[in-house]
Amino acid sequence: MAIELRAKLNSHTNTFTDLISNLFKIIVSTTLVITLYYVLCFSQPGHDILSNFVSSDSNLLNGAGATTNLSHLVFGVAGSVDSWESRRPYIDLWWRPNKTRGVVWLDRAPADEHWPDMSPPFQVSGDISKFKDYDHHGMPFAIRMTRVISETYNMNFTNVRWFVMADDDTVLFIENLVEVLQRYDHRKYHYIGGLSECVTQNTWHSFKMAFGGAGYALSYPLVRDLSKILDGCIMRYPYLYGSDHILQSCISELGVSLTTNPGFHQLDLRGDISGFLSAHPLSPVLSFHHLDAIDPIFPDMTQDAALRHLMEAAKADHSRILQQTVCYDHNRSLTYSISWGYTVHIYERLHAPGYLHMPYQTFQPWNDAGNPPFMFNVRQVSDNPCEAPHVFFFGHVEHANVSDYVTTNYVRKAPRGLPACDNNSADSISQIVVLSPIQPFKWEEGKRECCTVSSKNSYVTEIKIRSCLEGEVSDWT
Repeated sequence: MAIELRAKLNSHTNTFTDLISNLFKIIVSTTLVITLYYVLCFSQPGHDILSNFVSSDSNLLNGAGATTNLSHLVFGVAGSVDSWESRRPYIDLWWRPNKTRGVVWLDRAPADEHWPDMSPPFQVSGDISKFKDYDHHGMPFAIRMTRVISETYNMNFTNVRWFVMADDDTVLFIENLVEVLQRYDHRKYHYIGGLSECVTQNTWHSFKMAFGGAGYALSYPLVRDLSKILDGCIMRYPYLYGSDHILQSCISELGVSLTTNPGFHQLDLRGDISGFLSAHPLSPVLSFHHLDAIDPIFPDMTQDAALRHLMEAAKADHSRILQQTVCYDHNRSLTYSISWGYTVHIYERLHAPGYLHMPYQTFQPWNDAGNPPFMFNVRQVSDNPCEAPHVFFFGHVEHANVSDYVTTNYVRKAPRGLPACDNNSADSISQIVVLSPIQPFKWEEGKRECCTVSSKNSYVTEIKIRSCLEGEVSDWT
């Protein structure tokens, strides 16, 4: 009896063992088949297999391995019918028909049925009457402007990596913008913009907010998720002042923080900003705003003409526009500070580079409440001839043909009107010629370029911008 029972137990054990063995073989075979399928279907160059499991969104998968270019950007511009005619020239400076994609969002349809072919297409913002009990904002149209991002997303543009938001008086440097966005993974969550130049503006609004007039860029996944919650989120912030603060608050609910970039310029400044632009940080210039509140950036021009003049230089070399280079003429004890495509300052004394990297305060803050007023150090305007610069403005550019350089010319617009510093006058100089390489600025090196000064005669100075030698130090002493 015991022998018979043991035999039955052994039989059941063998059956169970066979079952487990067969099940294991099935699992292994299935795993091998699935793995082989994904290897054959998705292991193309530049293809991230994990992205197939993370999302099936075509905007994240199409051309995932290609470098970001202008076609991957969509622009949403907040505008109004009343401001369109006066601000259209700002948009036309950067919009590229048949190349840029996006929409100008208006508060109502324009009376003139003929819309300019060279401008972005327009859409009328959606009805926001459901928000009337939540609209206690200091900025008119704050809710409508906040929803520009979701309304642009809902137009279902294809192959989008980045949404760029701006106002209708924002001027964008789109080639530089593309180059900056290439540094980030568009498949991740990014909120990129800039702060105000004034302490009080950041204090009254937020130090964690991208100021909307300067423009900001949002990656596709962030906009996708933001659009799902935005209308409900707007109702949770009925008392914030403006659209940019509402948007930042909603983005923070998604766990995303601001990445600041010093190339976005809100320009919360007044008056003559030439001293500010002549000491640009080491970063590509990306935008200007509040252009109606400042003096024309070139003397003896309208603001529109002045901006078009600057864009002539940017077309020749957008990577170097406003980039500062400092060099020295030891024979004459002169310092040259070049803001490429904009100004050259001559000082009748040798000054340290770090000193000249501080803006010369030709401008005033947006308001006088802050102490200190600015988010950066400044040099005060001085009538000391050893501290005050001779100022030369960009005249014209010659594109490189047979030479290896782009040539820009800078001319004196007015005499300095001061005596010489230690009998070392630069009054005789009337023109400066700057030669810069045809190759783009090498941002990957993380440093400013160097330059060499040579005088053609007592009236004309030639400066050659070049890459710094290994270990080269500015010799200003």
